[in-house]
Amino acid sequence: MKPDVDLVMQGFFGTLLMDVAPHLNAEYSMGNVGIMAMMMFMTAEEHDRAADIRVAENTEMRALFAEAAKLIEDAALSAMLADAAASRDASLRVKALDAANAVLNGLLVELQTYVETSKAAWAGPLDARIWDYLVAATERRKLTFPSLG
Repeated sequence: MKPDVDLVMQGFFGTLLMDVAPHLNAEYSMGNVGIMAMMMFMTAEEHDRAADIRVAENTEMRALFAEAAKLIEDAALSAMLADAAASRDASLRVKALDAANAVLNGLLVELQTYVETSKAAWAGPLDARIWDYLVAATERRKLTFPSLG
């Protein structure tokens, strides 16, 4: 048997919210069970999409770094960007993708700081591209709430 994590978690969500919570007498217990059920629903969603989101983010940041490495006058930062652009995810395990994502995000902060203080003609368009990436990454990670009605 191969448990389908998102189906199992969504099943637990439904059972807790519809079968268990209504039979609890204390509001505190009902609230806790409701929150646990909601977290199970969101965990199921995150489990299903976690690797996809991180691979997409890592790929997009590497492409951004490849472009930026050609523009940046700071040799050390340009080399770090080129190295990061050439890097690859070692595994599709979420913890490994998260570790790579954290390193790339740290470099993105350095790049954005540099770009926002630059007066070069390329700085404005690159800054806009960084912000476009940040908005897209935020949208990608939004969690949905289940329809209960």
